[in-house]
Amino acid sequence: MSTMTGTGVLFRLALRRERLRVPLWTLACAATTAGAAAATADLYPSQRELTVFAEAVNAVPALVAFYGRIYDPTSLGAAAVLKLTGFGAALVALLLIIMVIRHTRAEEESGRLDLLGSGVLGRHASLAAALAVTAVTGLVLGILTAGGLVAAGLPLAGSVALGAGWMTAGWAFGAIAAVTAQLCRSTRLATGIAGAVLGLAYLLRAIGDSGPEWLSWLSPIGWAQQIRPFAGERWWVVALPLAFASVLVLIAVRLSDRRDIGAGLLADRAGPAHAGRGLRSSGDLLWRLNRAGLLAWTAVYLVLGLVIGNLANGIGKFLDNPRAEQLILALGGEKALSDAFFALEFGVAGVVAAVYAMSALTHLHAEEEALRVDPLLTSSVSRTRLLTGYLVLAIAGSALPMLAAGLGAGLAAGLQTGRPGAEIGRLTAAALVQLPAVWVLAGLACALFGLFPSKLGLIWVVLVAIVVVGEFGVLFGVPQVVLNLSPFTHLPNLPGSTEGMTSIPWLVLVACALLAAGVAGFRRRDIAA
Repeated sequence: MSTMTGTGVLFRLALRRERLRVPLWTLACAATTAGAAAATADLYPSQRELTVFAEAVNAVPALVAFYGRIYDPTSLGAAAVLKLTGFGAALVALLLIIMVIRHTRAEEESGRLDLLGSGVLGRHASLAAALAVTAVTGLVLGILTAGGLVAAGLPLAGSVALGAGWMTAGWAFGAIAAVTAQLCRSTRLATGIAGAVLGLAYLLRAIGDSGPEWLSWLSPIGWAQQIRPFAGERWWVVALPLAFASVLVLIAVRLSDRRDIGAGLLADRAGPAHAGRGLRSSGDLLWRLNRAGLLAWTAVYLVLGLVIGNLANGIGKFLDNPRAEQLILALGGEKALSDAFFALEFGVAGVVAAVYAMSALTHLHAEEEALRVDPLLTSSVSRTRLLTGYLVLAIAGSALPMLAAGLGAGLAAGLQTGRPGAEIGRLTAAALVQLPAVWVLAGLACALFGLFPSKLGLIWVVLVAIVVVGEFGVLFGVPQVVLNLSPFTHLPNLPGSTEGMTSIPWLVLVACALLAAGVAGFRRRDIAA
């Protein structure tokens, strides 16, 4: 029997399991890039306005570190993909990391791969199938993204270059995930290490773009930008991530030969013989398992707030034409461009915080499917107590990062204006006002988990719809009745406007009703067998 026997079967199974996630991510990426290109063309119709914008962006080190540099100030395409080239490559990389870990280490940790291996299945079939699905996903995503840019009127060469950058960056991090899946015994640790490498790569790219440029060449995210879409494409750079991914795949295969199924090459560290005071309840265990992730999210949001606060006072430099000013005011505020910028960025941060809140509920669903909930419920832990712990994690896990973002933005903006106390207060309030909408989405996830657990995946469809409509609804003239379906539409645009404050109690009531429905449903339904 060959070591690749059964790869085709596992490949088709993986495609079936990803039939919802991959199309959603792919369509969202294609729609976002096409919409950004169309919007930029409307914002900067003249060459002078475009050049002023590009030069202003390149003159702000914090903005260059956050998004990257516009290598050709005269190129509409280069300006259109400013926020997408590096950040989009990171999102694609995250998707492919999750996919590789899900179809390799997660299968081993659950015991399913061991069961399949007792039949006609080669040793490398699971790894080969996961990498094949990753390769196909990256290819399709790159093609559709390039097609969306061409459809928006941008040149073919630059569009293909952006799609190739996203695709190869995703392949590089998929190969990194394949290595971490061989090293670690747990899915959580393998994903965490691969995610940490992704964060380090983005940091190296940020430092390199705003400082020593050679640091960007140490990062696969930097490689995606160094292809320079729409700015004199450098096709030879594509060979770097391809070679990097090929070497790591070979390393992953060799590592796979050196370990047992279900084991990792990194030695497990024995824990204490007796649990300490911090592990005396299910809530304490839940905190222990999630504290590192929550602290990481909080730290990232604090840095994000500091960057936003530094950028806000100079926002007028690169939005100094009437069309851009009109758009940013329509999207986020009424008093000033800086307040509109804060409102817009906090709105995006709120949507991302909702991902954390919803993930808490999907994690409990995964625990149930892995048959780890049953043993807990046979002890003194009740269903209500168990679910309440995850709900507290979802609510607090979304509140703490938003609080950190508001504090960071207020501190940075206050130091520039000389009024740190006032800025911290108003910008913290502007960040926290996003929470009722976040909690509505968390409540929807809870309701689906309690009442219709098999449909819980629909929560990600809802989130993608909110992102697409919220990002491009104003630009494309989407009817207000459709915009109102998003809970974020009903929030006040703080710090620029207080209109909509009366909607906050209603959003909180909706969230509480959904949470109560989810708890009631979970108490009555059967546990997954």
